Amino acid sequence: MNTEKDFSPLTPSIVRALNDKLYEKRKVAALEIEKLVREFVAQNNSTQIKHVIQTLAMEFALSQHPHSRKGGLIGLAACSIALGKDSGLYLKELIEPVLTCFNDSDSRLRYYACEALYNIVKVARGAVVPHFNVLFDGLSKLAADPDPNVKSGSELLDRLLKDIVTESNKFDLVAFVPLLRERIYSNNQYARQFIISWILVLESVPGINLLDYLPEILDGLFQILGDGSKEIRKTCEVVLGEFLKEIKKTPSSVKFAEMANILVIHCQGSDESKLTNDLIQLTAMSWMREFIQLAGRVVLPYSSGILTAVLPCLSFDDRKKSTKEAANACNHSLMKLVTPEDDVEEAGEGSELPQQDNTPPRTQDTLDNSLNASQDSVGFSNISFFMLASPERAQVTLDLDGIVQVLDRHLHDPATGMMTRITVLKWLYHLYIKTPRKMFRHTDSLFPMLLKTLSDESDEVILKDHVSGRTFRNVTAQQIELQVPGSTKWKDGFGSKGADCSPSTPSMNSYFYKFMINLLKRFSMERKLLEMRGTFIIRQLCLLLNAENIFHSMADILLKEEDLKFASIMVQTLNTILLTSAELFQLRNQLKDLHTQESCALFCCLYRSWCHSPVATVSLCFLTQNYKHAYDLIQKFGDLEVTVDFLMEVDKLVQLIECPIFTYLRLQLLDVENNPYLIKALYGLLMLLPQSQAFMMLSHRLRCVPNPELMRAVPQKKPADSSKAAPVHIDYGELLQHFDQVQNKHLEVRHQRAGRAEHPDRKLVL
Repeated sequence: MNTEKDFSPLTPSIVRALNDKLYEKRKVAALEIEKLVREFVAQNNSTQIKHVIQTLAMEFALSQHPHSRKGGLIGLAACSIALGKDSGLYLKELIEPVLTCFNDSDSRLRYYACEALYNIVKVARGAVVPHFNVLFDGLSKLAADPDPNVKSGSELLDRLLKDIVTESNKFDLVAFVPLLRERIYSNNQYARQFIISWILVLESVPGINLLDYLPEILDGLFQILGDGSKEIRKTCEVVLGEFLKEIKKTPSSVKFAEMANILVIHCQGSDESKLTNDLIQLTAMSWMREFIQLAGRVVLPYSSGILTAVLPCLSFDDRKKSTKEAANACNHSLMKLVTPEDDVEEAGEGSELPQQDNTPPRTQDTLDNSLNASQDSVGFSNISFFMLASPERAQVTLDLDGIVQVLDRHLHDPATGMMTRITVLKWLYHLYIKTPRKMFRHTDSLFPMLLKTLSDESDEVILKDHVSGRTFRNVTAQQIELQVPGSTKWKDGFGSKGADCSPSTPSMNSYFYKFMINLLKRFSMERKLLEMRGTFIIRQLCLLLNAENIFHSMADILLKEEDLKFASIMVQTLNTILLTSAELFQLRNQLKDLHTQESCALFCCLYRSWCHSPVATVSLCFLTQNYKHAYDLIQKFGDLEVTVDFLMEVDKLVQLIECPIFTYLRLQLLDVENNPYLIKALYGLLMLLPQSQAFMMLSHRLRCVPNPELMRAVPQKKPADSSKAAPVHIDYGELLQHFDQVQNKHLEVRHQRAGRAEHPDRKLVL
């Protein structure tokens, strides 16, 4: 440095000492500067004070010579000490050159800069608050300094500055937040530690409401939560915990909507290590749980995103038990927010659905109980919500289309876990109950998805799938009972060629009927599904829907089925279900006595399809007590092609006769005179059987039939043969003719498959 240059009011000895390489000499110069500035202060000579500070800054602190820069720094600190409380008038001039030295490549110089700033801040105290942003910016750089001495010095300065801010009531949070938002995304561990410590301090200051600006830093906090340092993660957890406590205390002032998407992103996990990813996901899910409970319907527009994050977590194993429980709570709380008011918008928009009240469909309580059985164990049935005032609530719109897309995507994804699939079906059920009009337009896209779900490996998934289908049926029917398909509309034919036709009201029976058509098509394409799960699926449908409608519609569809082999297998399956399932008890009782037009119509409809399986047709006649007609059918068995499968069906029928389901039939054997055709029909079956176990069983039963001479003393009972007792006329001749036609079709198909095109000697005579 040029020592001949005029540095007044600094003396040449002070200038030489400031440029010296020895710290002790620079320290002596600093004491001289302090003495000089005190004299100027006593004289109130601000011009000379500014000139001294400017000279120290420009000629020394910002000099190219390292020793000069060190001298300038200690000189500026001496000025601040000499100024005392008046240093606040010159802070900008004092601080800026010191902060510039924070970027120096010499670690010793950075340390001296930190030391100088510490002395300046210590003297100025509260006066430095308006300059907080530049101080914070400089300190954030020193926090990540590689030199431990510099880092140690910055920590001392940092603690001092925190004490000052805590005591001050003039902190400009609005000006600080943009800087905080920028620096919070630093990847340096020490910078993160510095940032998170400041947030914790500011959050604890009563006069600073950092919660208002939480949406701007929440994402960064979750980023820091994924840091590799356990200490930093722990501090970040504390900070997030403090924010959450404050949110619970003052939920009305929280900007829930602005933070919802941030939580959705972090609930889905990240690319961090497994340990930090689990922590981020659990914390975000816990926050989401609190948000839904506190914010209520405010979060409804974000429902699709929330479900995207929540649904996969429901299939977590016990290793992520806490996250799974939090996700369960989120799901349950979110589901409770969807109410009938979310369906009001489209009430008058010309929907296909007729007007209705909000009375739940019949057996609604039963369905709710069955759906919520697994949820009740979680223990969130008494969740209370922070609900917004009515004007705000009216503006909230449920993102139904987005929700349905998310549910559809999870059901179609083969990687989706069982509990997730079950929850998806619960959501579909809930949406159909709460928002039937809006859900109605999604029906065409949802039905194939629900049908596909019937192939699921989990019985519980299938059960929920059935309940969802049941709910749709109840909603679209608008509590109008499905017409008994014995009317003309059902007899017009809706087989495989008429799959798009509707047998009844478009808003109701068309979808029920379409569902049955598609279900049978699925069974036809996936025979293994029919074999392994068909009975279970149909029984559950009968439990949840009207069994008569199911059998009536399936019989009507099978009547037009072109694949006769499938029709025969399907009829045998339906017949077994009809005769053995507890769910069909009421339907069996209805068929036992054909005394009404409805029961006769049902019998005739079933009969026409049951003709695809001769043995099933006979069993239907036994069930309906049409013993004479059963005998007439068995007489025709001699003209049929008797196969091993046919004999196995007869064997099964004999075993069924010995079951409790046919107790009434066995008791009617006591009334020999009034049931002669029953005995003849049973003897006919006996003659069809080879001498097997079934033959011995039936033969033994018939030997127990009493001698009619012995029974004549018994007062005659009312005739039990329904073919004579039924008040409604049934054209049994026409039914026999239909039976012959169906069997001829089956015979032709078998001949064609065997390579024998025409065998008139095997044709039945009509």
